[in-house]
Amino acid sequence: MPRKRGRKTSKRTVLKPHKGDRRYLRRSKTGQFKKEVRVGRSLAADRRKKARTRVVKGQGDRGDT
Repeated sequence: MPRKRGRKTSKRTVLKPHKGDRRYLRRSKTGQFKKEVRVGRSLAADRRKKARTRVVKGQGDRGDT
């Protein structure tokens, strides 16, 4: 059975729109923002739930769902 070839997801980048605010952003192929989450909420969710899947660097939100 051949393996499915999916699209590789883009890495998350950190955006600092103003002092005291940091966000993780994931961009689409065209460069537009696809997904956005505040860093504090993301790190809090990581502490609440233990990930079962190991993921590569820059894809941290993929292993926790």
